[in-house]
Amino acid sequence: MQLYFIALLPPADIQREVTAFKQTALERFGSGHALRSPPHITLIPPFRRDQTDFAPLQTLADRQVPFPVSLRDFDRFGRRVIFVNVLPSEFLSACQQQIAEFCRTTYAVEPDRRPFHPHMTVAFRDLTQSAFPGAWAYFSAQSYDRRFTADAFALLRHTGQGWVVEQQFMFGGT
Repeated sequence: MQLYFIALLPPADIQREVTAFKQTALERFGSGHALRSPPHITLIPPFRRDQTDFAPLQTLADRQVPFPVSLRDFDRFGRRVIFVNVLPSEFLSACQQQIAEFCRTTYAVEPDRRPFHPHMTVAFRDLTQSAFPGAWAYFSAQSYDRRFTADAFALLRHTGQGWVVEQQFMFGGT
């Protein structure tokens, strides 16, 4: 059984910038776990599947319309997770809901019980409680403001060491 998740991937320039934030989290604060996946906005959290035929996801992507995504500064979940903040958007929320419903009905993926809070993780899991105050002071003082157009979603697969992009599904709507 393979472990997968579905996400939006930003363009290469933003991926490089967010990866640099993750690298800083490792070098300055000892938190490198976020480097195991490319920068992304999780739409469907990790789920296990035997089936490796995800072609039906293209049918869903064909019905999606590209939409803007705005990233602004940093935020946190408690004292364990620091992330690039993704500004709320009805387009992003609608996309996530449609994919969640599709995965529930097509692949029997149980919906996430937590509310959807889009973000790009910079530091988590291995960010110690003692390192958190310094990390938060550093990242909360940084200014970051980027925009991109989401025109595809990606299926990522866990390799046992980290996450790789298995397939991208381009939006077909105009």
